[in-house]
Amino acid sequence: MKSLQERLGGLDAVLSARLGGTPISLQPIPGEIPVIQTVIGGREELPIFITVSDDQILCICHLWTDGEIIPEKRPELLELLLDLNPAIPLSSFGRAEGRYILYGALARDARIDDIANDIAALSDNAIDALDALSDYLS
Repeated sequence: MKSLQERLGGLDAVLSARLGGTPISLQPIPGEIPVIQTVIGGREELPIFITVSDDQILCICHLWTDGEIIPEKRPELLELLLDLNPAIPLSSFGRAEGRYILYGALARDARIDDIANDIAALSDNAIDALDALSDYLS
């Protein structure tokens, strides 16, 4: 079975082309679970983390932590996240270990072009989400 890094070979070039030549950096993150950090030039504050399970490729972008939510606006924000979920192309809101995330999932055998498309959409969606929801964050 190919390593995650081998599986994603060429992703940087395909994603860069998809984004009009924007520089892309792929960096393995050491640990028990294979993860590749993807950094898109000009969007360094919103890296996308890619991992693979037996069934899927998962792409995750961390948006904010519990502590960054304005406490009195929390209930309204949570309702808004549920309402927005269906309207975000190729992405969904979630929470993992106290961090709010935007994520996309693809079939394990997805083509590099499809993975690049998902990452580009996820990155755009993360920027849009932070802009749209900034009034709820400190």
